[in-house]
Amino acid sequence: MRILVLFDVHRPIAPGQTFSVRSLRTEEAKPTEADVLACLRKLDHEVDTLAVFDDVKDAFERIASFKPDVVFNLCETFFSDRAHEPNIPALLELMKVPYTGAGPDALMLCKDKALAKKLLTFHRIRVARFVVSTRERPLRKLRRFPFPAFVKPIGEEASDGIALASLAKNEDEVLERARFLHDRLETDALIEEYVDGRELYMGVLGNKRLTVFPPREIFFGQPPAAEHDDSPRFATAKAKWDDAYRKKWGIRNGPADPMPPALERKLAEIARRVCRILHVRGLGRIDARLTPAGEVVVIEANPNPSLAKEDDFAQAALKLGISYEMLIQKVLENALRSNRLDA
Repeated sequence: MRILVLFDVHRPIAPGQTFSVRSLRTEEAKPTEADVLACLRKLDHEVDTLAVFDDVKDAFERIASFKPDVVFNLCETFFSDRAHEPNIPALLELMKVPYTGAGPDALMLCKDKALAKKLLTFHRIRVARFVVSTRERPLRKLRRFPFPAFVKPIGEEASDGIALASLAKNEDEVLERARFLHDRLETDALIEEYVDGRELYMGVLGNKRLTVFPPREIFFGQPPAAEHDDSPRFATAKAKWDDAYRKKWGIRNGPADPMPPALERKLAEIARRVCRILHVRGLGRIDARLTPAGEVVVIEANPNPSLAKEDDFAQAALKLGISYEMLIQKVLENALRSNRLDA
């Protein structure tokens, strides 16, 4: 197949500029793009790259001239702004070009975490109680809200804007953190009840027929010295992406600790329902908390999760015997099937 790997960069680039696996891995610090490109070439596909920053015309012309069978869409921003992520698959649909992953509808729904939670609540999926503080009308008080509370940006990804200060013990701390997000990140703030428990990730592959991978879990080792041993633990940006920080505090991701088969089936069914409600297709990841009482609380849905070879999605697929090469090929096949509506 002729495949165009589409991804974003955070600076203007020359029209027609292409990237090698090595440059993606070293100069651009894009391990997912490097892994996908290397894998597609290993599978003997005819592959080229298209990086976008601010030039729609160049992107349109490159796609039209290359005439790909599939665009492998790894693009998350335009003008370095995540709000434009749904516009990329929308453009591909207008061009009638098949592409991997979520459509513009799923990206729009899932990026507005409050709207996604409202939809899940309507369909009786358990989510944490929440309110929203907007930049235009910041909250000045909370009424009958349970503490501790968790404060995070309403539309960011990859734990951006989440730090130890995101956990607020009282109303004053909640409002202070919300103001910080309004002022520093220029974003609305989602204020949730904090749900204690195990943090689980369920990878989902497919369009209509959804395969749910064995759950992954983030394990928290020794907490920072400023906290007590029984303090809440959660995935900040540093806990997810800072290797030195993860090593220091013993944080790691891996296969979930054993659980009863009935619970694992319940997690899989919830993951499927969430994907269908939010129109997630191709591939996705559902994040949830499992409380000590065994209740599953959905935290959020992530269309187009990271496809780096060592990240959770690919590693979970491996537990089902799906190698990285098989996984990437299945993602491509899902893209083609989504146009025929038979997957």
